[in-house]
Amino acid sequence: MNFGGVIEEVMTREEFPLEKAREILKDETIAVIGYGVQGPGQACNLRDNGFNVIVGQRQGKTFEKAIKDGWVPGETLFSIEEAADKGTIVMCLLSDAAVMSVWPTLKKYLTPGKALYFSHGFAITWNDRTGCVPAKDIDVIMVAPKGSGTSLRTMFLEGRGLNSSYAVYQDATGKALDRTLALGIGIGSGYLFETTFQREATSDLTGERGSLMGAIQGLLLAQYEVLHLRHSTRQLKSSLSHSCLSSLRRVWTGCTLTALRLHSAVPSTGWVRSTMRSSPLLKSSMLL
Repeated sequence: MNFGGVIEEVMTREEFPLEKAREILKDETIAVIGYGVQGPGQACNLRDNGFNVIVGQRQGKTFEKAIKDGWVPGETLFSIEEAADKGTIVMCLLSDAAVMSVWPTLKKYLTPGKALYFSHGFAITWNDRTGCVPAKDIDVIMVAPKGSGTSLRTMFLEGRGLNSSYAVYQDATGKALDRTLALGIGIGSGYLFETTFQREATSDLTGERGSLMGAIQGLLLAQYEVLHLRHSTRQLKSSLSHSCLSSLRRVWTGCTLTALRLHSAVPSTGWVRSTMRSSPLLKSSMLL
């Protein structure tokens, strides 16, 4: 497809039907590692679409959530190690931080011919820092839904599909692309857009940066409104109740603390610091 002069390779469910996906993956055991953000949506959609799926999750509240979703301990729900051992396709749906901590354990179960699947390109793109360097004898693939796991599941139950991007980083078996597309259809994707791990990781971080900037801008606006009210109330102070003034102070303090938390959460990103310091609203509020 031509999008504003950019040619994109797009796969649809008509071109790659569910029956074809089932045939390709009929002998595979799909192990979903991590039942957090993306895990429930992808795992449940695959199960409902008729694929052989198991879940790997540590004991705790998330493990109990998996049980409530119908996964059975010892049958379809296991520890991370057991699931990775049993799976021929290991879907690593852990957070980036968790991937780094679990990787030394996980890689022991990635034996020749298996596929390692991600829904985010971060761990592989910057594997010099994350340590996630896969062996050369496994497939490394990605399907990245363009939305949360909840949205993926909701749209699936409504008979619709959430668009996803896909990529093959390493094809050791000669069937990495078929595995990738079959999984993309299996998890409930609508359209599948070809990308690379690096492009996906970079665009995802850019999106997060935009979201963070939006959040900060929203907080600045809220602070400005409260600041304006605070200055206005100096003339009306005698007619305002003590509780009203206290409420204004609480809102102001809440906005300030939240903005500072956002700022301190990303101390290495200079664009946040420079943007916040250059803001006339923040200068007037004496926040920085």
